[in-house]
Amino acid sequence: MLSFRLKSRHWVVDEKGDIIIGEGRKEILENIRKTGSINKTAKVMKMSYKAVWSKIKTTEQFMRVKLVDTNRRRGSRLTREGEDLLRKYSRLKRRCLEADDKIFRSIFG
Repeated sequence: MLSFRLKSRHWVVDEKGDIIIGEGRKEILENIRKTGSINKTAKVMKMSYKAVWSKIKTTEQFMRVKLVDTNRRRGSRLTREGEDLLRKYSRLKRRCLEADDKIFRSIFG
């Protein structure tokens, strides 16, 4: 018998369908947390600095909170709101995948 599974992706979007947070922005925030730098995050993700900064700013503007604090000397770090968004999205993703797996098993066995 063939073995197969469901693969899902989840995005939180605004009323126009524009992404607020998804896997890419989650990865951006995680890399900023890890590297302490938007520039290093851009390099790791093979994106331009402008593209990374634009995605952060779009989410910040929609949520009306600052997610990343930047300082020329200390670098960049997630704000409390940035950490909270990352935690909530990770929790949402985990619970959605658990539900997806349950539904998949109930249909495909």
